[in-house]
Amino acid sequence: MFFRVRVIGRENIPADGGVLLCSNHINNLDPPFLGAFLKRDTRYMAKSELFTKPVLKGLLPKLGAFPIRRGMSDRQALRTGLGLLKEEEMIGVFPEGTRSRTGELGKGLAGIGFFALRSRAEVVPAAITGSYKPFSRLTIVYGKPVNMEKLREEKVSAEEATEAIMEEIRGLLNRKPGKQ
Repeated sequence: MFFRVRVIGRENIPADGGVLLCSNHINNLDPPFLGAFLKRDTRYMAKSELFTKPVLKGLLPKLGAFPIRRGMSDRQALRTGLGLLKEEEMIGVFPEGTRSRTGELGKGLAGIGFFALRSRAEVVPAAITGSYKPFSRLTIVYGKPVNMEKLREEKVSAEEATEAIMEEIRGLLNRKPGKQ
């Protein structure tokens, strides 16, 4: 009601099967907005610190979020994510691992490439631009799925796969208004 949201590319979200929805991260409201305009439920990987906050620790699991410990290899989060993708769920992730204070796209973390290479999920890039200030324009663009099969065949590293995904997100952020 308070936001003017423009959604582009909703048709690029597969109706079924595992989906890794990868977006830039500019605000705490990104997770609910990224999934709110889609027909599928979106599960989110969220920093483990959020699961210790009084209100959020009960709410986040009910919303389908699962914790990840940042700054280290969190095997449990990786297993949970791969399991959800195998069960044909859609997981929303923010490859940078944290919000951008400047709005510029940062470096993606290798864990996203790991998920993309190890699962058979479709990898859909997304970009959020604009402002969350009331009555401002916010645009969410869902791009076409990234061809991960070629990268799997080439046996690229998780870092290289992450960079390919980040390039797609960068392209969505740099696209001209009105273009897909």
